[in-house]
Amino acid sequence: MKDLWDVIERYVTAEGLELDDVEWVGRVLRVTIDAEGGVDVERLADVSTGLSRILDEQEKDSGSYTLEVSSPGLERKLRRPAHFAKAVGREVAITTRGEIGGDHSHRGLLEAYGDDTCVVRVGDEERRIPLGEITSARTVFRWEPTAKPGKKREKTR
Repeated sequence: MKDLWDVIERYVTAEGLELDDVEWVGRVLRVTIDAEGGVDVERLADVSTGLSRILDEQEKDSGSYTLEVSSPGLERKLRRPAHFAKAVGREVAITTRGEIGGDHSHRGLLEAYGDDTCVVRVGDEERRIPLGEITSARTVFRWEPTAKPGKKREKTR
């Protein structure tokens, strides 16, 4: 997997993008890329085409697989140290094996991340969560209400 990561990362970096994740799910190779300001569909298609050529050359004997190239999306999985580091200051949802602060679910502001622990503020409580206890983690996107289109404003005099 390390060699595959290196091959993909060289290509993605040369394209001016950041490799966010590489994951095998059955016979599907999922490659997640990111960039400052996000990645649009055209860019994803271009990277998919380029990566497909490179991987087909490199992995001639690996059998058939499906390549899936995507962006992390609004709610991003936190699986690698770099994911946690980028998420500091954002709202996260974390599930743990054992109870921490009396709960397995922790939703709040990711205040800090270190080598073996992250700190999440849940309400007024600061929870130190050992990374080894985390079973799943993701950022949380909060939809803010907006004014309904076509709604007339009241006139002020």
